[in-house]
Amino acid sequence: MSGLLPAAIPSPSTNGVHVGPFNFHVYGLMYVIGLAVCVALTVRRWRAQGGSADLVYEVALWSFPAGLIGARIYFDLTTPGDVPDHWWGPFAIWDGGLGVWGGILAGTLVGAWVVHRRGESVFAFMDAVAPGLLLAQGIGRLGNWFNQELYGRPTSLPWGVEIDPDHRPARYADRSTFQPTFLYELIWDVALAIGLIVLGRRRQIRPPGIFCLYVAGYSAFRIVEELLRVDPSARFLGQRLNLYVASILTVAGLVGFWVSQRRPAEAAPEDGRPARATSKPPASAASEASTHG
Repeated sequence: MSGLLPAAIPSPSTNGVHVGPFNFHVYGLMYVIGLAVCVALTVRRWRAQGGSADLVYEVALWSFPAGLIGARIYFDLTTPGDVPDHWWGPFAIWDGGLGVWGGILAGTLVGAWVVHRRGESVFAFMDAVAPGLLLAQGIGRLGNWFNQELYGRPTSLPWGVEIDPDHRPARYADRSTFQPTFLYELIWDVALAIGLIVLGRRRQIRPPGIFCLYVAGYSAFRIVEELLRVDPSARFLGQRLNLYVASILTVAGLVGFWVSQRRPAEAAPEDGRPARATSKPPASAASEASTHG
């Protein structure tokens, strides 16, 4: 049986796709694909609650660039050693990396602002978008595979990922296979997204309970991931800064879920809009939700 298992997962030989004179970085393409998947799923979930697809498109139009800016700012602050040594280095999202925490924060704040201005429930929309965000984050991790980055400690496991010498830390120059932490996160993100969708269908979850579970669940996995990763990172008291961020957000997400489920249900709005007080679709939309959730 062991002979059927691969010796290791090979890394792609290139991180770009050539189309004529153009070279498209797979890292960026994965984020675009992730955005499209997130929008498509959110449209279905929001429509199942009686919402408009136009609002989802508008939120994406504003939140995606805000998320890129927030992600780059977080990267610059937490890994200053990896910022290109040019005056434009801090802004070069194509040269360096993005910090998911900053992207989520900036995208959420801007998206909430758009939803509030349109007179819709911010909490209900947060619940609708949460599974899509997880899928987008998981798809984005495929870009890390092509870039040969964000992997974990050396390993001899058959699913270890091969890393070229010029992408290895100096202390592991003599090791060739490492823990594919980006793959672990992809699997976790997809599984958690499915779990949140199922939970929202089977239980009456008051908004923003699903979003809080997204924050807690994703962050809890990042605690494990941060203990494995070997890429450069700002440190505090000997530990990676992201470990503390993940720990704080895990607790915050759980507390937020507990608080959201204890508060009274929202009253129906006076303007006649649907009262999206729970993440479970109303009875009149149950049949549609069964195919569009």
